[in-house]
Amino acid sequence: MVKVLITGSNGQVGSCLVKQLQSCPNTEILAVDRNELDITSQSSVIKTVNEFKPNIIINAAAHTAVDKAESEVDLSYAINRDGPLYLAQAAEDIGAALLHISTDYVFSGEKDGLYSETDYVDPQGVYGKSKLAGENAVLKACARTIILRTAWVFGEEGNNFVKTMLRLAQQRDELGIVSDQYGGPTYAGDIAAALVTIAKDITVQGDDFDKTKYGIYNFSGLPHTSWCGFAQTIFYKAVEQKIFNKAPIVNGIKSEDYPTPAKRPANSKLNTQKITEMFGIQASDWQCALNQLSDYQ
Repeated sequence: MVKVLITGSNGQVGSCLVKQLQSCPNTEILAVDRNELDITSQSSVIKTVNEFKPNIIINAAAHTAVDKAESEVDLSYAINRDGPLYLAQAAEDIGAALLHISTDYVFSGEKDGLYSETDYVDPQGVYGKSKLAGENAVLKACARTIILRTAWVFGEEGNNFVKTMLRLAQQRDELGIVSDQYGGPTYAGDIAAALVTIAKDITVQGDDFDKTKYGIYNFSGLPHTSWCGFAQTIFYKAVEQKIFNKAPIVNGIKSEDYPTPAKRPANSKLNTQKITEMFGIQASDWQCALNQLSDYQ
C-alpha cells in the first residue's frame, strides 16, 4: 500500500490530484486543505506526517495571489517557504519523498528564448522570491525532493484566466488583453498527472530509484503564446462549443497599459525537455484541455 499526503487539496492542482490518485490501486490518500492542516504550523505538520506516515508528500498548497503578496509579505513567506520547509523536514525524518510545485516567477522573465532548470534565478516580486526561498528550503531539508516549476495554471476548480475570460466574454463586446507577455498555459490536470507519474516511478522502483532524478523540473504547456493569444483560443473554442454565439473583439495591449502591483515576467516560456527525458512526461496540451469549456463554468 502506497500512502500519499496531498496538501492544498481543494486548489486547482490539488483537486485534480485527489481525483487521479483515487483511481490508483493500492493507494491510500490523505488529502488536506488549509482548514485541515495549516502547513505554516510546524507542530501540526509533524503530527500529521508522523501519524499518517506517507511514502510521498505532494505539496500543492501555496500563496498564489501575486499582487496581494506585495502587501502580504509575511503570509507569503509563511506559506511558500516555511510550510514547505516543515513538510520537507517531516518527509526527511520518515524517509518519504516530497513533490513540491513551484513557479516561473523565480525567473526575471527578461531572457530571450526558453528557460531551463539551470538558468539564473532572479525573481522580481514577493511571490517569486517567497517561492524561490521555498525551493531552496526543501532542497536542503529533504534529499528525496522533486520540484515542479510550472506557469499559467488553469483548471476547472478555483479562479483562473480561462474562467475570467469566459465570464468577461459574456459581459463585454470588446476586451484589451496583454500581448507582450509570453508563456505556456498549463492545465492543472496535466500537472497532477505529471506528479502522479513521478510518484509512481519513485514508489515502484523504491530503493532502486535513480537518485539523480531528484531535483528541479520545468513543466508547462505548448505551444507558447501570449495572454492575448490564449484568450483568442479560449473564445474560438467557446464559440465552437456553443458556449456563446459570438466572440468578443480582442485588442492586444502592452503590460504598461495594464499596471499591477506586482511585475509579471515578460517571458515565462519554460523548456520542458528534462522532464520528458527523465520521466517520459510530455508538455501540457493546453489546447486539448479547452475542449470541454462547459466544465469551467
